[in-house]
Amino acid sequence: MTHPIDFPRDPARPALPTHLRAALQLAELGIPVLPLREGKLPFGNCWDCTSSACGDRPHMKAAGPCHCPAPCHGWAAATTDYDLLASPAWAFAWKQAEAIAYHPGGGNLTVVDLDNPDAVTWARRNLPPTKVVPTTRGQHWIYRGAMQSANNVRPGMDIKSLMAYAVWRGPGTGPINTLPDLVRALVVREESTRPLRGEVDSSSPARATWDRSVATGCRHTDTFVQTGLNRGLARVAACHDEGAGSAAYGVARFLANQHIACPGPCGLETLGRLIIDAAVAVGVPEAYAERAVTRGLAAVAVRAA
Repeated sequence: MTHPIDFPRDPARPALPTHLRAALQLAELGIPVLPLREGKLPFGNCWDCTSSACGDRPHMKAAGPCHCPAPCHGWAAATTDYDLLASPAWAFAWKQAEAIAYHPGGGNLTVVDLDNPDAVTWARRNLPPTKVVPTTRGQHWIYRGAMQSANNVRPGMDIKSLMAYAVWRGPGTGPINTLPDLVRALVVREESTRPLRGEVDSSSPARATWDRSVATGCRHTDTFVQTGLNRGLARVAACHDEGAGSAAYGVARFLANQHIACPGPCGLETLGRLIIDAAVAVGVPEAYAERAVTRGLAAVAVRAA
């Protein structure tokens, strides 16, 4: 799939419905698209696909055999296939469409959705500049590179990439730059510490976040430890294609080495659990991640002995 250099600005197929013309131009750039109905929502599934009776599509989380020609299954219907987009099966949806959506991850893109002025201010202070698209409440910042999607990673901030759709709101301004590690790290922290009914929700429900209560013998400041941890989690999160297991080992070894002169305890088990969760979030099997982190922590312990 080719990477888009810029979004289209001048639809030039006057014989087609307006939204379909723009959608076909996006598709030519390798960005999967679909129509949206009133309320900026995907069209409902056809009878055969209702309640996932079809088994869902191969690229959905619950992968199935569905190859329905209609725009069913929300974001999963997004496509770059010209013939399918302009087919009779999609014609009714395009006639009723009130907007266009695209699947950012399918086009190797990530949308940082900033829903209010405070979120926009934070992004301007902390994220590298990239293409900016105005929205009704804030801005979309578009980066090149796909990642896991997540909501509420910060107040007023969602990440839309894989298995998600974003509303097409025009070409925006500025060049599209590379997805920064900090954005990936936001999702890692969200998945690792997302609160659920007053508790921590993760692959290890009983895990506590790192703080002084689990590190009563640590000689370092909380800021020192948290900074090292965040950098380590960002490094693991950046390995979204391969190498996350090796990165988890290296990060665990590095963090353990920082505490080699402390009398302890320093909460290394908690730090290790956070690294494991970061690796799992980018597709590393949990058992493999646990082995890699355990080996990383133990390597320093053996050397110290």
